[in-house]
Amino acid sequence: MPNPRLASRYSKSLIGLALEKGQLETVFADMQWLQAVCKSNRDFVNVLRSPVIKNDVKRKIVEAVTTGKISELTAGFNRLLILKNRENFLPEIITAFIAAYKEHKNIQTIKLTTATPVSDAMKNAIVEQVKKSAGFQNVELEEKTDESLIGGFVLQIGDKLVDASVAYDLKAIAKQFENNDFIYRIR
Repeated sequence: MPNPRLASRYSKSLIGLALEKGQLETVFADMQWLQAVCKSNRDFVNVLRSPVIKNDVKRKIVEAVTTGKISELTAGFNRLLILKNRENFLPEIITAFIAAYKEHKNIQTIKLTTATPVSDAMKNAIVEQVKKSAGFQNVELEEKTDESLIGGFVLQIGDKLVDASVAYDLKAIAKQFENNDFIYRIR
């Protein structure tokens, strides 16, 4: 069961500890790596969430997966989660940590969806335009391709959405035809 309040508390604690130890960037890289592991390996997440598997077995599995790949601070944090029976919330805590890190560093994430992959020059132009028009200092671009857009793009900046796709335009035109006043309705 999702628990955003718990995830937020643990992620803020980890950020505070990482800042205190001067290892914020290292822990952020660890969290990105752990997020990739959680997203790519559903069995790992299922092991963490399993009430049948005992904590000492979970600790050994997590250590086997992460040994040599994450810092000691992050490994200690993982051990603490397992000790406190909170390991099942690790994917949520990772997501909350990354969001808190971006907020701390004042990094704005924008999402670009296009019908076909976009060149690096176009990506840079979009990022620069967003920086200039929205006044952001640091911008991170997440890109995705969706062939159903047919052409154009969809740009999401926080809670704002710019839909300049051909699919959106076609839907708007279809809606205009539905409400066309020039067509006489026969009863």
